[in-house]
This record gives sequence, structure tokens and C-alpha cells, in this order.
Amino acid sequence: MCLIAIAWNTRPDLPLALIANRDEFHARPTAAAAFDPQHPEVYGGRDLVQGGSWLLASSRRRLAAVTNVRAGVAPEAAALSRGWLVRDFVQGDASAADFARSLSETAQDYGRFNLLVWDGDALWFASNHPRFDAAPVAPGLHAMSNGAFDAPWPKSTAATRTLADWLATTAPASPLAPIDDASLEPLFAGLRDTRTAPDASLPETGVGLALERRLSPAFIEDPQYGTRCSSVVLVDREGIVLCERRFNPDGEAIETSRQRLASRTR
Repeated sequence: MCLIAIAWNTRPDLPLALIANRDEFHARPTAAAAFDPQHPEVYGGRDLVQGGSWLLASSRRRLAAVTNVRAGVAPEAAALSRGWLVRDFVQGDASAADFARSLSETAQDYGRFNLLVWDGDALWFASNHPRFDAAPVAPGLHAMSNGAFDAPWPKSTAATRTLADWLATTAPASPLAPIDDASLEPLFAGLRDTRTAPDASLPETGVGLALERRLSPAFIEDPQYGTRCSSVVLVDREGIVLCERRFNPDGEAIETSRQRLASRTR
């Protein structure tokens, strides 16, 4: 992922809501969101190069998502894929706090990452750049892209506003009146924003002004490297809904999938 906005414990009926865009090279082999053949309770997309993921959820009320951290144009030399963090947490049993804290010993072995992990009760954040950090996420609205957690990047601020507006105008969900697909369109529309941010508001991540501009929209349209999918995740008392909309190299939506993972006991 390269953009994630979350609402954590802002509504009793939706303790966790997340919207995100994954930006990646279009040529990188990827599996669309589906159940893991080896772990049938786990659902999400998979990176077919390294075997990890950018966003996974489980019917055991577990969720993880990751972004990379931009720091210049030099290739990373890390031995381990950050996508393995998502996979290992969701497939495992460690609490969010224990998993996040445990990374202090190995965090620098992974590509630069911002990580969110949720265990059904607690939501934690961890990062390994510029140094290791792990902490519980406070209730409220938050966002992260390829910089620090809650850094006020233009697309992060816009994504948070999209999520806040949707939460304020959408009726509470219930088993008798679940949120339907049409009501999610404002979230996907916000993630589809292709506007370039003004130069004065761009971050400085060591890649130069031209590339900062090209990477500044929430949705990146580029035939080589761009937004591959948009995701919406809603968590209620009964389970998790994960919707994924996939795009081709021309930025055209080609498919949207929706899956509800009913919560089950461990």
C-alpha cells in the first residue's frame, strides 16, 4: 500500500474502517483478493514475487496493512519483504502489541515499512524508518502514506477527509441493514482522486520535485507504475467486509470484489 486512512473507534457500529490504495509496478505479478489456499480463514491480495501481502484480513478478527517508506531513489538492500509482516501477523496468533514490539529485534532486516496490525481488540502501528518505533493507535482518524504516521501529506489529508465525511453521512450498520455496495462508492471515488498537489505542499523524500509531483495524487495513473487496486475494509461486531477494486495500466477499473468474513472463535 502507498496510502491508508483509518477510523479507529469513532463509531460504535464500525470500530475500525480503513480505505487504501496500493501503488506498484503494473508488471509485478499479483493475485487478486481471495482466500489463501493454505489458510482458508485469511482473505486478501498476494504478491506473487515474494509471497507476502499489502493487506490481509482473517475471520479470526485479525487485520494487517503495510506501506513502504520513501527515502531517496537508491534501491533498498533489505533481505526480507515487508509484505511478510502482513502475512505473518494475520496467519499467526500473537497479539497486536506483542507482534509490534517483537519487531524491535528484526525490523531493520525488512524493507522500510509502516505497519498496522489489529487483533480484534487493539490496533498498533510499527515502523523501521528512520528508526524502530511501535505504539498503540489512539482512537480517531489517522492516515499514512510513504512518510511518517499521520504526516500531513496532501493525499493523506484528503483520504482522511473522505473517510470522515463518509462516516458522518452513512447510517449505522446492523445485521438487518448492512452497508450495501452502492454506499461505498464515495469512498472509492475519494481514492480515485488524480489531482496533483501544489508544489508548496509536497513532502521532501529525496526523489526530486518532478517525481514528488507524479506521486502526489491519491490515485496514480501511469502505464509503468501506478495504483493497482483500491480497498475498503469495514469491521463491525459480526465480522469484516473487505472490498477490492482493481485497475489496469490505463487506470481503468476492471473488477471489484467484496467478501464478508464472519467472525469465528479461535
